[in-house]
Amino acid sequence: MQKKLIKVHPSDNVIVALVDIEQGETIVFEEKAITTATAVKAKHKIAETDFVLGDSIYMYGVLIGKASQPIQKGEVLTTLNVKHQSEKVSHKTSTTAWTPPNVDKWKDRTFMGYHRKDGQVGTANVWLFFPLVFCENKNIERLREVFEELVPKKTDSYKELLRSLISNTPEKSFQTESNQKPTFDNIEVKFITHQGGCGGIRQDSESLARLLAGYVNNPNVAGATVLSLGCQNLQIELFQKTLKEVNPNLDKEVIIYEQQQMGTVDTMLQTIIKDSYEAIKRANEIERKPAPLSKLTIGLECGGSDGFSGISANPALGHVSDILAALGGKSILAEFPELCGVEQELMNRCVTEEKANKFLSLMKAYEKSVVDAGSGFDMNPSPGNIKDGLITDAMKSAGAAKKGGTSPVVDVLDYGEYVSESGLNLLNTPGNDVESTTAMVGSGATIVLFTTGLGTPTGNPITPVIKVSSNSILAQRMNDIIDVDTGAVIRGEKTIEEVGDNLLNYIIEVASGRIIAKAAQLNQDDFIPWKRGVSL
Repeated sequence: MQKKLIKVHPSDNVIVALVDIEQGETIVFEEKAITTATAVKAKHKIAETDFVLGDSIYMYGVLIGKASQPIQKGEVLTTLNVKHQSEKVSHKTSTTAWTPPNVDKWKDRTFMGYHRKDGQVGTANVWLFFPLVFCENKNIERLREVFEELVPKKTDSYKELLRSLISNTPEKSFQTESNQKPTFDNIEVKFITHQGGCGGIRQDSESLARLLAGYVNNPNVAGATVLSLGCQNLQIELFQKTLKEVNPNLDKEVIIYEQQQMGTVDTMLQTIIKDSYEAIKRANEIERKPAPLSKLTIGLECGGSDGFSGISANPALGHVSDILAALGGKSILAEFPELCGVEQELMNRCVTEEKANKFLSLMKAYEKSVVDAGSGFDMNPSPGNIKDGLITDAMKSAGAAKKGGTSPVVDVLDYGEYVSESGLNLLNTPGNDVESTTAMVGSGATIVLFTTGLGTPTGNPITPVIKVSSNSILAQRMNDIIDVDTGAVIRGEKTIEEVGDNLLNYIIEVASGRIIAKAAQLNQDDFIPWKRGVSL
């Protein structure tokens, strides 16, 4: 029989409902009788003891809120009786000891990746088209239409459905796959557009330059075609300078065109098409070869989180992150608004006091910018989060931080900085799913693990995004977007280690190109730069 309640950490004073529980039901939990004061939906939390006004509430072993009114034992915690509260931190107080997991069964495993001359290894081989300024988006879209000839076309069943409705004829059964073979076997062609590069403050363009340079440097990219108008803030010279700063030894084809120097659109596009086609042919000659798992760089993301995310899916990512750290691989934990309340733990895990101070400085500066705009980190949980049991930012953050496992924090990066240290890295990004995923890929992530409890279709143009469900109901209902289900943890059928191992095996298959992640199957190529204003 499945358990009905779980306490995440021994020092917690709240309990999580694993299933729906009726009002007045008495459950023996840890040798104590708990009678529900109200009906409790699965994923929500109930008070283990009576709380008076102002009492501290703990979950995951950390402060996640305070009682804003009296709460009786067995009553559900809600936004009406609990307010966000987190511990205040000022400095690194200790150094957390870490015992690496046993990796004997992983140390000789490999994936089939694309080896770059600088030693990085990609999980994909992409030729990337992008603009330095939004004025060139139209030309990028025109090039997308042209280069679609390189990709086998699928029958658009939705257009056919509409045609059948218009003509009032029975809907036909259509093949979704094309029999046409791809023009090239070893290269994908992808396109990025954005709304930046000019019109904002110069710092926005500099930040965008670092992000785009990171995409070019990412080992999933074989080379790039870059379009410039000519008069924008993000000048070609700035982009080239930034690219050299990111990687002084970059050895990839990067071909750049400036419209104001080339005359007509027709002249420019004809030149771009001819040059890019020849470059794509050369990039297609690169083939997959075996690489150790230490060559993986994993981005750790959560979105559409629910009350189970911090119990099943996120700890499974933490297990994978710890294995990679022990193997010499890299992982990236981002979303700084969703690390609020766990700063002390993360600072104590930093390998040096300097890195701990950088983390705290970035967190405080970010939070100040939010407060100055009239908001706060406490506004981070979305309506969907709250509906499914994440009622304060500190509660959401404590669960989100589980994606980073328990390994030492080897480096702290500001937005746009590229990962270089093996182990767990912290990256300053918003909690916004697409902005954060976009940033991690710009910092070098070659696979992104994306946990969700509610379902989200987010993907990325150059890096596979693997969706990990916190619960099996979601995995069944939205099976077209979910790759891996960790719901067995909630049912008590599997351990975190077991589902984490299963996830790592899946990662190896995706990294080797033998499995195509669901987001890629759906052509979910999302890209949103952070303008460093307020974005939660």
